[in-house]
Amino acid sequence: MIRAAILTVSDRCANEQQEDRSGPAIEETLSRSGFEIGARALVPDEQDVIARELVSLCDAGACDVVFTTGGTGLGPRDVTPEATSGVCERLVPGFGELMRAEGLQKTRNAVLSRGVAGIRSGTLIINLPGSPKAVRECLESILDVLPHAVEMMRGGRH
Repeated sequence: MIRAAILTVSDRCANEQQEDRSGPAIEETLSRSGFEIGARALVPDEQDVIARELVSLCDAGACDVVFTTGGTGLGPRDVTPEATSGVCERLVPGFGELMRAEGLQKTRNAVLSRGVAGIRSGTLIINLPGSPKAVRECLESILDVLPHAVEMMRGGRH
């Protein structure tokens, strides 16, 4: 079983001005696919706060994958990819490439997503967009690859 954590990045949700709908969309999609959700967190669009939470989730060793949602666009406060890149030991560009390629089949706006993926402390971090619809579409495009990715991180072979 793959253990996952979900980190929602949103000023509005953190300030209780808006309900988090993307985090629950991730949880619903992953639960249907047999993932165990071990932790959920919500932070504002602040690079150092995002980075600290990612470090905490990864270094605790309680999850195999941390999924972030939000902060991957072109807005001035969209800094999730920078926070993620800053804490990762190795980047895994194929996840972002695949999600954007699959997303292009649905909307040309997929090219505007800057989500990245990488590894810290044996935990894979994957940035997802902030909209529930985009979250579901992106997850569906990578779900079949995740078990093999986690197996490889645990020392398995190709």
